[in-house]
Amino acid sequence: MSLINSSHHGVRYFARNLGVVLGIVLIWRGIWYILDWLDGVFFDGNQIPLALLGIVLGILVLYLPDKDLKELGKL
Repeated sequence: MSLINSSHHGVRYFARNLGVVLGIVLIWRGIWYILDWLDGVFFDGNQIPLALLGIVLGILVLYLPDKDLKELGKL
């Protein structure tokens, strides 16, 4: 494999991964704004109820597939 072909592959790999990262960040940004809007609409700007619900849902998402919370131990 030539050096030019190898570097071209590296640029493609980087660009594809950068696209994935940007996509994930933009999705989270949108979710964040929607949750802030929901706080204002349903809880008069009080962020605590939706934050607690988010924690509970996050723990369930981590627990349900394996029936354990080992993922939290990796933090």
